[in-house]
Formats: sequence, C-alpha cells, structure tokens
Amino acid sequence: MKDSPLALLTGASGFVGGKITERLLREGRRVRAYARRPLPGLAALGVEVVLGDLNDEAAMRRACTGATTVFHVAARVGVWGPEKEFRRVNIEGTAALLAAAREAGVERFVYTSSPSVVYSGGNLRGIDESAPLCTAAPCAYPTSKAEAERLVAAANSQGMRTVSLRPHLVWGPGDHHLVPRILALARSGRLRIVGDGENRVDLTHIDNVVAAHLLAERALATADASAAGRGYFITNGDPVALWPWINNLLVRLGEKPIHRRLSLRRAATAGAICEALWTLLPLRGEPPMTRFAAKELATDHWFSIEAARRDLAYSPQVSMAAGLEDYLAGLQGSATALPS
Repeated sequence: MKDSPLALLTGASGFVGGKITERLLREGRRVRAYARRPLPGLAALGVEVVLGDLNDEAAMRRACTGATTVFHVAARVGVWGPEKEFRRVNIEGTAALLAAAREAGVERFVYTSSPSVVYSGGNLRGIDESAPLCTAAPCAYPTSKAEAERLVAAANSQGMRTVSLRPHLVWGPGDHHLVPRILALARSGRLRIVGDGENRVDLTHIDNVVAAHLLAERALATADASAAGRGYFITNGDPVALWPWINNLLVRLGEKPIHRRLSLRRAATAGAICEALWTLLPLRGEPPMTRFAAKELATDHWFSIEAARRDLAYSPQVSMAAGLEDYLAGLQGSATALPS
C-alpha cells in the first residue's frame, strides 16, 4: 500500500464518495480525502484528510500534490437554492480543482456529473451522449453541472486526462437520500403520483456506480484513452416503471402504496407557486414541489449505456432485482437504517 498510486477524493464523506473510498482501500490503494471538516471515521481507516473548501486554492494544491488520480465527487446538489452557491461549488470549485490538479501533475481526473446535464424539460428515452448539454433549466443544479462538465472536457490533455460520469438516481446500502426521502414523503402523506404514472426511469445501484469510477480511471490509463475528454451515462441499463417500483418498495417496507394522483400541469403550477413563496418569504429548506421536480417525477428519463460498455468496459454487475433484495435484507438487520 505504501507504494500504491495515491487517489484524491472530494466528497469522501458522502454516499458515492464514501463507497469509492471503501473500494479503493479494499484494493490496497492509498487514499487522501479533501474535506471541509475532519473525518475521524475515514482517518481511522488510514485515509489522509486534508481540510479545505472547494474554493481554497492553496489547500487544493496541497491536497493534489503527489496524487495520480483525482475523483471529484463533491457537489452542491438539490432542486432548490441560490444560483450563486451552485456556481461557487459546482463550477468555480471544479475549475479551481482542475487547475490545482494540473499544476500538481495529476495524471487522471474522474468527475462525477449527472444525467441532468442534458435536461430538456421533456421525455428522455434511451438517449446517448450525443445529446447536447443544457444551458437552461428551472433550477441551477443541471446547468451548473453541465458547465462543470464543459470545464472538465476542456481540461483534458495528454498530461492530465479527464472524464465525466453521469450516474442516475443512485441507491443501495448506505443510501441516506433517495429511498429515505421517498419513505418520509409517503409516511407524511405528501407523496403523489405525478402525471399518468407510466413513466420509466433509470436507477443505478451504488456498487455499479463505484465500479464505473474505477473502470473510468483505468480507461484513462490505457494507451489510446478513447474515454478521455468525454462524458458517459452510468445506469443499471434496466429502466423501471417509476411509480410501480416505488409502490413495490413501500409495500416491501410495510408501508401503504401511493394511489393519489396529481397531473403534471397541476404539479408544475404548484411548483411555480412554491418557488415564488420560497423566494419572497424567509422560508427554510426546499419547497415541497418545484417545476424541475414535477417534470422529473412525471417524465421518462432513461439513457443508453452502450458508450460506457464500449469505452469503459462497464457492465452492471448488480441487477435491480438482486439489488432490491439485498437492500431490504440489509435493512432487516438494522433498526436505524431508515427513519421511523
């Protein structure tokens, strides 16, 4: 391990970043985490922690020194928030990290992006990476991630090869966002089927996401590095009917299925009203509905992963069905796995 290549991670305390860290440690890799606060749990596992913000250029240069690969997972996420914050973290932070990595001689830069970078406001059915990156959306997250992807692609060079990955709706053991949020909304009575309830979406098991990141790193190290400078959709390759999948999950968790419906038009109108109220009044947290969330809940969004199969040798190893059974089995052994 002492002589293994050093990997630097941002977002190592999060779901995806934490799982990548665990995988790298299991493979005997040296890992350094760049974080805003101490991470005693990771430090106890042998992870070196460098403290700093994504806009602290001096700290980033220290963090990048000696690293062979940077996995940039940290981001400002969500469907609501000040545009300047999304720009500061997702765009300016990525630009600063790219500059620090280049100056430090980092060879490979793997960026965790999002399929929302191709947001169009309509159905996305089996599209591939030829779809244009978005320039406008009802919230700042998609456009800020799209701009960050442009920066990552532009930074690609022979000296530092870059790639962007777009995992969609990541779930699995350790998920503290997607499934817990669905469960909390259902228990509160605030979850509604938006639209006709027949939309299909891609989800991605966390183990497949982690594997994709390591495969991308290896692909950048090959002689031809055909993946360099590109972005790739990463999913399970098995789109599901969203609302039946959610209802099956709820029933398996001992909850009542969702039957109440809301048209996309009414949901989008409610989202616009909520956004106005949250803008004008000192209300905390995210609005219960936004225009972006309404569209995401009602439309198809599933993607082709053929490019990732071809260039990264990516192949989902954990199926949706097997992943669900393992996830539920794991919850049975943990009383605190989900909110009650």
